[in-house]
Amino acid sequence: MKYRSILKQYWGYDDFRGIQREIIESIGAGHDTLGLMPTGGGKSITFQVPAMAAKGLCIVVTPLIALMKDQVANLRSRGIKAAAIYSGMKNSEVIIALENCIFGDYKFLYISPERISSEIFLKKIQKTDVSLITVDEAHCISQWGHDFRPAYRRISDLRALFPDVPVLALTATATEEVAADIQQRLSFRNGKSFRMSFERKNLVYVVRRTENKPQELLHILNRIEGSAIVYALNRKRTKEVADFLIANGIAAEYYHAGLSAESKDKKEELWKSGKSRVMVATNAFGMGIDKPDVRLVVHVDLPNSIESYFQEAGRAGRDGERAYAVTLYSRIDSTVVKRRINDNYPQKLFIRDVYDNLCYYYSMALGDGLDCTFEFSLTDFCRKYHLPILPTDSALRILTRMGYVEYVEEMEYASRLRFIIERDELYRINNLPQEYETLINALLRNYSALFTDYVFIDERYLSRVTKLTRHRMYEILVSLSQKRIIDYSPSKKCPIVTFSRQRVLGEELRFATEVYDERKKAFEERINSILGYATTDSRCRSAVLLEYFNEKNSHTCGLCDVCIARQGGSSADGIDDDVATILALLADGKEHAPDEFQRLALTRKRLQVALRMLCDEEKISIIDGKVILKK
Repeated sequence: MKYRSILKQYWGYDDFRGIQREIIESIGAGHDTLGLMPTGGGKSITFQVPAMAAKGLCIVVTPLIALMKDQVANLRSRGIKAAAIYSGMKNSEVIIALENCIFGDYKFLYISPERISSEIFLKKIQKTDVSLITVDEAHCISQWGHDFRPAYRRISDLRALFPDVPVLALTATATEEVAADIQQRLSFRNGKSFRMSFERKNLVYVVRRTENKPQELLHILNRIEGSAIVYALNRKRTKEVADFLIANGIAAEYYHAGLSAESKDKKEELWKSGKSRVMVATNAFGMGIDKPDVRLVVHVDLPNSIESYFQEAGRAGRDGERAYAVTLYSRIDSTVVKRRINDNYPQKLFIRDVYDNLCYYYSMALGDGLDCTFEFSLTDFCRKYHLPILPTDSALRILTRMGYVEYVEEMEYASRLRFIIERDELYRINNLPQEYETLINALLRNYSALFTDYVFIDERYLSRVTKLTRHRMYEILVSLSQKRIIDYSPSKKCPIVTFSRQRVLGEELRFATEVYDERKKAFEERINSILGYATTDSRCRSAVLLEYFNEKNSHTCGLCDVCIARQGGSSADGIDDDVATILALLADGKEHAPDEFQRLALTRKRLQVALRMLCDEEKISIIDGKVILKK
């Protein structure tokens, strides 16, 4: 079959897994298709394989620039032509990328949803032979999704340009209501929907109630070996937790959206290589991270929804081996989480005041402002008008959904570079170190017009082709700039505000029910759902999660803390007195019969659970009915 041969030729796999084949065959038959696949389910294969089998270009809409760049680099490494268009690129760079897609037999073009409304994009893309439109993170198009992005609504404009091209929508988290809304927003015609079971049989869900989260986290990390991710709610907390772990002898990094690209890459590489065991991060970390051997994900703060929790917890155990998803819960968490409702949906009067103050901030007169764009500092704005930061940020997002402004928290401007010496003069320089020569040659091979104009460069791609780390490459570029060989401007991120309409008075703002009241109610329901998950002590945690996604499960997992408690044992995360008792007896290095453990006051059920966990973690062996500690 052509799909299997393509899979083998380019990706090296012998066969598909899960619902990949069903999705691919649906797309191949020309059907609009929705794929619901949990994290680690292999979503990219479902559009990359049928795109390779068809004539033309596959357009992939994704909100994640880092993932976009990684997938393009991965495809290129397999000999597949792919390009990406994202914020910060010059018009000339965008035109080159689009013309390559028109004339260069490219197979994939990755774009952000915001790019669809660009006049250049719409004009050029119509000349392209498009075979498939893929919408990744498709829940973002639904106002009922946990991560709604207004720009996703523009995908319907792209659909209108190619009415006969099938659409593939992919998401890892969607309730039945969201799944139906996705299909409606994308104008599915006789669409097919495929749902992969969200059950993760190798993943143990645990809630630990504690009033001392740092010490409990340390206790867990000292008991469960392997790579770990710890999710915290805000940037400040990620550093605090990482510093605490480092002070207690555990190699850790912290990660959040406010770090520079170089810092993010360096931290990510330390963690992926195993030099740092723990990554403490906000939800900015994890999407597109290909590290299958994560043994533990811990939430020290509750996320805002079960969708977010399920996606983040699902980054553990993607290799199919036993892994743990642990939530730390304290008595104050309920109050803290419910407070987020007003932070995310402040009073309408407050939103009106934020809008008026924003207009004053830019000296915007009534009737003016249409399409005016400004760099924006949330901190400075809040300081000037004595506003709380979190509700103000939320107010700006709501104003964006209402259509009065477009608030982009972090507009990324790519690095740019040009040579400030002539080409002949460059070739006469002969005393540069080999690393410098390697990087200069890579620049000259991959970018044109470097001697006549500034050119946007992709440091991630250059790092791969030169085998230089991002940090080392940055040092070389700075050094070349200091030597007056190049002029180099590193990438930066800057929030922007664009006035989508002419300025009106704040009292004239119109709050559509579906933009504010209904979304606030849905947010409250998601908050209550995650609190219900954390506080229940009577229902299997895996069953609670699956039921939220409308997946009925007739059996309990038998591994979560609730199931273990029902069996008369203790928590399923392996950090209990039973395990300690067994390991203490086995410390002599001798074989022991199971009845010896029962004499230590372990019931048969508790003993079975503890032995099973120790076997899964490869800490013990059971040979001919005898238990022995592995060396």
